[in-house]
Amino acid sequence: MSRYVIGRIGQAGLVLWAAFTVSFILLQALPGDAILIKFLNPELGLGPEQIADIRASYGADNPLLVQYVHTVANFLTGNFGYSTHAGVPVGDLILANLPPTLWLSTLGFLLSLILAVMLAALSALSPFSWLRSCIQSIPALFISTPVFWLGILLIQIFSFQLRLIPIINPGPWQALILPVVTLAVPISAPLAQILMRNIDHVLTEPFVAVARAKGASHRWVLWKHVAKNAVLPTLTIGGILFGELLAGAVVTEAVFGLNGLGGLTQRSVNDQDIAVLQAIVVFSAAAFVLINLTVDLLYPVFDPRLRVRQGAVA
Repeated sequence: MSRYVIGRIGQAGLVLWAAFTVSFILLQALPGDAILIKFLNPELGLGPEQIADIRASYGADNPLLVQYVHTVANFLTGNFGYSTHAGVPVGDLILANLPPTLWLSTLGFLLSLILAVMLAALSALSPFSWLRSCIQSIPALFISTPVFWLGILLIQIFSFQLRLIPIINPGPWQALILPVVTLAVPISAPLAQILMRNIDHVLTEPFVAVARAKGASHRWVLWKHVAKNAVLPTLTIGGILFGELLAGAVVTEAVFGLNGLGGLTQRSVNDQDIAVLQAIVVFSAAAFVLINLTVDLLYPVFDPRLRVRQGAVA
């Protein structure tokens, strides 16, 4: 078991290092210079020598290999550098913008799980084939719905038409309702599809036929025997989809005007603030790796066969 855990942690570290390296190379290859964009403004009145000193303070003139080693060393010590545009530590910017995104992502993922389980349960319990087909087509509709269009549609219906949720000066929880729904709908679609397929597959297993032969009801079989076996593969896709929430948060936060990591990413792209973008990429990769590592370590808890296999390997 210990070899399994160490191996997974090693793979997670390798993925995180690869994400950092690839993002560093791509960000350095971007055209333009964030320092020159900001400090060459004539209103600042800075001369060439002063701008050169500023570039030296940011280490912008060092060779790329030196910059890479220096950035890696700083990140390992928790120093993410300074924002070229804001002039404050990048870590402070991320901490200031993290709570809205964290709430949005967590609540959006939980709602997507609820939607997926509801659709899968309705599909499995449906007494009519036509109704079952209609329910199974809903995830395809969800996944094909553009996030920005869904957000605008929800604002139009619930804020402007029904006037249930204010879009101007909403409360802290009111401001999250529509963004959470907007983010959860497309994420719930693949979860529901995988869960439906797993339920259909498990229902064909011999132990299900045995349970039914003993007189168990369809609902009891679904709850007692099918649900636990069907949810295992869904854990993997759930961990992967949670890592996509930041990409969806960028659009969602822009539509609803939320100040989170998504909005910070958008502003940093516009300002070519490389230090902030690098930190956001690494933070997102670390969250993605940590979530998937947790899912991998939870698999043996849900599936005793994996515990036996890993125990034999160890």
